[in-house]
Amino acid sequence: MNKLTSDATWPNGARLAFSIVVNVEEGAEMNIRDGDTRPEPVDELSAAPRSPIRSYGNESNYLYGIKAGAPRVFGLLDDYEFPATVTAAALALERAPELVPLIRQGGHEVACHGYRWVHQHRMSEDEERAFIRKARDSIEQITGARPSGWLSRYMHTEHTRKILAEEGFLYHMDDYSDDMPFWAEVDTEASEQQRILVVPYAIDTNDMKFWTSPSLMPSDWQDYIFDSIEWLILEAEDNGPRMLSMGLHLRIIGRPGRMDALLGVLQYLAECEDVWVATRRDIARAYIDMEKRYAA
Repeated sequence: MNKLTSDATWPNGARLAFSIVVNVEEGAEMNIRDGDTRPEPVDELSAAPRSPIRSYGNESNYLYGIKAGAPRVFGLLDDYEFPATVTAAALALERAPELVPLIRQGGHEVACHGYRWVHQHRMSEDEERAFIRKARDSIEQITGARPSGWLSRYMHTEHTRKILAEEGFLYHMDDYSDDMPFWAEVDTEASEQQRILVVPYAIDTNDMKFWTSPSLMPSDWQDYIFDSIEWLILEAEDNGPRMLSMGLHLRIIGRPGRMDALLGVLQYLAECEDVWVATRRDIARAYIDMEKRYAA
């Protein structure tokens, strides 16, 4: 629950913090070349073989995000000078190092999205810790910066937040319960950090809707984001600051027929005086500072 006073604001007096999240998963999805028992089932057709074979067509669908989607998406963000949080599966960046200059050029933050884009909820605590460390260390080596945030693939374990706190992460994204950051207590003895900041994510404003709802038009998705922004700004006038996330995927939003919708959202944001577009790391730090100054 938001414990800030109603007169609290984000930097520059903004009422709404807007987080652009660019998920980079391509090349880290399930594939028998990496020891998986079957290929990745998520594609535009929502179908894939269950037998242990290479799905070259679906692999090329993912590769589209690297080859064609990335220059479009990062180029458009650069045009508007909007920073994003790139939630990257570390193996995806290892296999597509050409993305790193695009990320650096735009001043984007890189957060961890696993080492591979696989589910971690079946891992033991030791396995999950090794997975988190491997992702963190790989991203730090590739980008030159230690990641501050973590996003799992859909599900995490009862140990995830404790491990993240012990491994020095600033925030955790696997939550959809609020429109503002909040603290989560963790039971840890290996670190003085007894809590971790949760910076909630969002599913409804995510471009994955184009796959889960094939009839959804880009203009519908765009209008939904407009409505979300307007409502949260209105709500913030009496109840204090709010936050909104927009999740993007290079292989989804990066298609020619969807880029105009993203362009429209960025144009809209550029005209909103009450909106602060920021990385999740900066939002986390600003929230901590704001909490100190405006706690009720």
